Amino acid sequence: MSFLSLVIVFLLEQVRPLDYRRLVATPVRALADFVESKVNAGSYQHGVVAWLLVVVPVLLVVLIAYVLLYRVSPLLALCLNIVALYLTMGFRQFSHHYTEIQMALRLGDLERARSLLAEWLGKPAVGLGSADIARLSIEHALQASHRHVFAVLLWFVLLPGPCGAILYRMAAELADHWRAKSEAPCRFAHFAQRIFGILDWFPVRATAASFAVVGDFEDAIYCWRTQADQWPDPEFGIVLASGAGALGVQLGMPVMAGGNVGEGIEIGLGEPANVDYMQSAVGMVWRATVFWMLLLFLIGVAGLLS
Repeated sequence: MSFLSLVIVFLLEQVRPLDYRRLVATPVRALADFVESKVNAGSYQHGVVAWLLVVVPVLLVVLIAYVLLYRVSPLLALCLNIVALYLTMGFRQFSHHYTEIQMALRLGDLERARSLLAEWLGKPAVGLGSADIARLSIEHALQASHRHVFAVLLWFVLLPGPCGAILYRMAAELADHWRAKSEAPCRFAHFAQRIFGILDWFPVRATAASFAVVGDFEDAIYCWRTQADQWPDPEFGIVLASGAGALGVQLGMPVMAGGNVGEGIEIGLGEPANVDYMQSAVGMVWRATVFWMLLLFLIGVAGLLS
C-alpha cells in the first residue's frame, strides 16, 4: 500500500501541483506562532512544551484516523496516505522555480534568472553571474529534493500510516520557523532544531548514498568523506558533497557582500557549475527517486511472499 500511495501522489502532483506555502507552511507556522505566544518565556523547557503541543496532537489525530479507516476499509486508509503525502512531499515544491531559472539562463536573461532565484531563496541575488546562479540553484534543488522527497519518503515507510511523513514535515517547519524568528542564541528554538537533527540524521545519509549509487560512486564517496564537514551545516554538507561528486561538478557557497560575489567553499570535483549541470542534477534526482521506488517495490513484494 505504501508503494501504491507514492505512485499515485507522484502522478497527482504532475497533474495538479500543490500550493505548499499557502496550504501547508502558512497554517503550520500560524499554529507554531499561536502556541509560542502562549508558552514562550525564552527557556529550553518552554521550547520542548511548545514543540510537543504543536506536533503530538496532530500525530495522535492522524494515527487514530488511520487505524479507524483501516478497520473500515484499507482503501480509506490508502486515501488518507495519499492526502498526507500530497501535502508533505513532492518535486513541484522546488521544480517550478528551478525550471524557470534554467530556461532564463539558457535564453541569456540574466536579470530574470536573478529575480527568480531571489524569489525562490528569499535572499538578494544582486551581482550573481550565470555560473553562481546555476550553482546556487543546484545546491538548493539538492536540499529541496532531500527535504521534500527522500526524507519524507523514508519516514513514511518507517512509521505506520502517514505519521512518519507528517512528523518529518512538521519538525522541519518548526525548526526552520523558530530558528528564523529567534535571535541567536535562543534556547526556546533549540529543542526544535535538535529533534529535527535527530530525525534527519539517517535520511541525510540515505539521500547521499542514493546519489552515489545513481551517479559517480567513487567521486561521491570521496567528496562525502573529505568535503562534507567544510560546509557550515555539516549534515546538509553530506547531501551536497555526495551530490556534487556524483554529478562531477564543483559547487560552493558564494558570499554576498555589498552586492559583490566573494569566494566560497569548494565542494565537489570536476568543472564549475553551469546551466548544463542543472539538467544533469534533475536527471540524478529522478534516477535516485526511481531507485528508492524500486527498493520499496521489492520490499513490498518480499513482504507479500513471506
